[in-house]
Amino acid sequence: MPKQIHVNLFEMNCVGHISHGLWVHEDNNRHRFNDIEFWTELAKLLEYGCFDAVFLADVIGAYDGFRGGPQTALREAVQIPNNDPLLVIPAMAAVTRNLGFASTFSTTYEPPFAFARRMSTLDHLTKGRVAWNVVTSYLPNAARNFGHEDEVEHDHRYEIADEYLDVLYKLWEGSWDDDAVIRDRANRTYTDPAKVRYINHVGEYYRVAGPHLSEPSRQRTPVIYQAGSSVAGREFASKHAEAVFVGGFSLDDVRGNIEDTRARAKLHGRDPDHIKFLAGAAVIVGRTEREAEAKYAEFQRLRSVEGHLAHSGAGLDWTRYARQERIADVVARKDPGYQRLGYRYKPEQTVGEVLDRVGGYRRGPFFVVGTPRVVADELEKWVDEGGIDGINLRQFLTPGTAEDFIELVVPELRRRGRYRESYTDGETLRERLFGAGNPRLFDVHPGARYRDPTALVA
Repeated sequence: MPKQIHVNLFEMNCVGHISHGLWVHEDNNRHRFNDIEFWTELAKLLEYGCFDAVFLADVIGAYDGFRGGPQTALREAVQIPNNDPLLVIPAMAAVTRNLGFASTFSTTYEPPFAFARRMSTLDHLTKGRVAWNVVTSYLPNAARNFGHEDEVEHDHRYEIADEYLDVLYKLWEGSWDDDAVIRDRANRTYTDPAKVRYINHVGEYYRVAGPHLSEPSRQRTPVIYQAGSSVAGREFASKHAEAVFVGGFSLDDVRGNIEDTRARAKLHGRDPDHIKFLAGAAVIVGRTEREAEAKYAEFQRLRSVEGHLAHSGAGLDWTRYARQERIADVVARKDPGYQRLGYRYKPEQTVGEVLDRVGGYRRGPFFVVGTPRVVADELEKWVDEGGIDGINLRQFLTPGTAEDFIELVVPELRRRGRYRESYTDGETLRERLFGAGNPRLFDVHPGARYRDPTALVA
């Protein structure tokens, strides 16, 4: 049987996610993101298309490092305004039976106890269809929003996150026994007190007594997603993640990153097959090559280079330079931010080439423009040669990108045996990824050790 392809829609509770400038397209409905109907309509569309999940990104700060403030981000709607991703999940869950929901939440600035209850609540309300995308937050403005002078040092954020996850595992996996809730009306006992316990966690960063306030949900621990590409990020993913958002400059790079993470997972006592790898993919499809290329040309025409520069954290305002100037000339000027150019660009490159790359969509290994057959060929190549398990589908238009994929690409993938014909009704999101009978963390996952009450005090 050919390997089936997992597909999430890459989404964010905002106007402009990553396709900057395209909110102005006449067919784009991004301005409706404040309306609950925007989310319920999208959820029903994705369920019709048998998507694995909607993957909700998030940031908790403004992109204010470009041109000395947030003005560009505000004008171009670069992930601002944005709303809480967790709060739209119940609305989408209410109009679907099988679609999954992966939401981003940071471990750096908010304590774990309240978040544990929030995710357990969502797992109950969705009947086990939620995932958590673990991030540590990198924007300096995010740090200042939570009382810090500047962002917490990169590797230190992962040290904090590691303990954060430990607290959550204790709450989700160890605080309540599976049979703690007995609902004994005759003896007026809803929960057996002997089967619920404090966790009494005392660590370097957190002190949490417990017990967890929510009774066990179907998955207990939501599916753990993670997107770190640094050494510290890959180490964290290899220990905790069940689905990794992977990238690279080429398929060889991607395959190398996957192999590295799998090897690290084995050192943590995990089965490397207990991790799925997903790539952010840009798919522009048309019934003909001409139609697909016309869409691409229109997207390129409307793109916002300034929006992309603000989002990328550009140290320099490239629009101030002549297109023919070389990177070597820019470095020689020693304008503020020039020190960051060495590892990104080559001296002989021109400013024009940099601007075309920053603002252009046709870059990286996971980009395709073409007919359904061309797109399906590329998806199969990414899976078979790159080693990924699926994609997070980048949106250019809402709902147009998802509609095109469902109408044109899904039937072609189904003909090839690469895409599910229907959902398995009632499965959890973890079972969708790893098979029936696996609604909870695998026994070899580090979080599973807290199912043994004695581990809480070890």
